[in-house]
Amino acid sequence: MGSNYMSDPIIFLIDTLFSLYILAVLIRFLLQWYGGDFYNPISQFLVKITHPPLKILRRFVPSIGKIDTSALILVLALQMLADFSIRLLFNGSMINIGALAIISITQLISLMINVLVFAVFARALLSWINQGSFNAAASILATLTEPLLNIIRKFIPDLGGIDLSPLAALLLLQLAKMVILPPLNELANLIG
Repeated sequence: MGSNYMSDPIIFLIDTLFSLYILAVLIRFLLQWYGGDFYNPISQFLVKITHPPLKILRRFVPSIGKIDTSALILVLALQMLADFSIRLLFNGSMINIGALAIISITQLISLMINVLVFAVFARALLSWINQGSFNAAASILATLTEPLLNIIRKFIPDLGGIDLSPLAALLLLQLAKMVILPPLNELANLIG
């Protein structure tokens, strides 16, 4: 009981701080990939807090087309560091680097899917509540969701003003989570 007294709050703090920063870098990555508006105040905030480590990484890791590889390497390194630290504090054991990488990639894929789920859901809610007005959050949500929703709209016909693409997107994202994540978790268990 004595070891959990201090390790649980430390684990919570490590997990929360790493998760928030990883989320900021991941959203910045998605906004860059989708061609987001970087004059948006939320985008500017994300750039300011993520710029220092990305500036250093970009000296060594070039982008590949529209893909900011330095941001991907940063989120993977941060996720692996967080997972390693938490595992070390939780049970004091080491983990195979391959298993750690797969666990971290699985968590990042899950986070990306969760970001898209939240963005689609929030955008659908905003479309009912605050139609026609502009705000920074709505612009970010549109940038994050429009590529996915446009693909879905090609397959779902217009139903007289009712857009079912957000519902289809939510279903597809949950299905992707159910199909992609379990095999990766199994692979991590086999390696680790």
